Amino acid sequence: MKSILDDFKMAFRSGNILNQIIVINVVVFIAINTLLSVFMTLGGQRELYEVIYNYLALPSNTNTLLTQPQSLITYMFLHRGIFHTLFNMLFLYWFGRIITEYLGQNKILGLYVWGGIAGGLLYILVYNLFPFYQGVAEIASLAGASAGVLAVVVGAATFQPDFRVNLILLGPVKIKYIAAFVVISSLYNSIGSNAGGEIAHLGGALLGYLFMTQLQKGNDWSKPVVNFIHWFKSFFKPQPKIKVSYKNEEKFGTKTKRKSSGSRRTKTKAKSAETSSQAEIDAILDKISEKGYDALSKEEKQKLFNASKQ
Repeated sequence: MKSILDDFKMAFRSGNILNQIIVINVVVFIAINTLLSVFMTLGGQRELYEVIYNYLALPSNTNTLLTQPQSLITYMFLHRGIFHTLFNMLFLYWFGRIITEYLGQNKILGLYVWGGIAGGLLYILVYNLFPFYQGVAEIASLAGASAGVLAVVVGAATFQPDFRVNLILLGPVKIKYIAAFVVISSLYNSIGSNAGGEIAHLGGALLGYLFMTQLQKGNDWSKPVVNFIHWFKSFFKPQPKIKVSYKNEEKFGTKTKRKSSGSRRTKTKAKSAETSSQAEIDAILDKISEKGYDALSKEEKQKLFNASKQ
């Protein structure tokens, strides 16, 4: 268990945004669907569990949405079934690595968040505009990372359409065909039993295409998301403490003053080394953000690993 927790910590400290998103989804799944669900059910509080789950899921009813606006974000980290979670994370990892390899970590964050928001908004809009869905629009809710994942899939296919991946039984397939199949399948199933999820897929896919075409024109939609995350993290960073030292030269004499001076030089060197070390780690994290973890040299990876244990 300690090793697993260390791996989770390393995922965050390394600055690998793709791994961080996957870890958040897995942790939320375990916390909500395993721990909370099991213990509340055993304790006769199954209804309370459903209340908590529905508060995090995205409702199609606009009146309900006004009472839980945070659900437009929380729903994209919430899953009900283990296979739903597994396949979403696999697709996110496979196609996310293509994005990070060519464009860096920040684009993954922008695609996932904007894709999730776009998918959620399209779901709400369609369920409240089309008569076909009005029978369930009052009680329906949406959960899952699929919209954000589809944004990453279509974004990767838009940027590198001829990139090939090996599929079981089929062999190498260009990712543009995989993306096209998923989008057509979602459109076909948008009147089926999982209509809400399929509509969200389409919203995420559309966002992924627009995101990448705008990026190719020089407009980076990931910047607002990244800037917000940096601003939010700033509230949790420890503030530097100001240390004040006093000396009484008249009382302790010349010999003590020389010792104090030597001590100050030692502390200055130690502080300089510490600052240099932190600057190196910051530079490594910046490199990961821009080029991905695999771009690091062995020495840089070792320094990052050593820093994570401090």
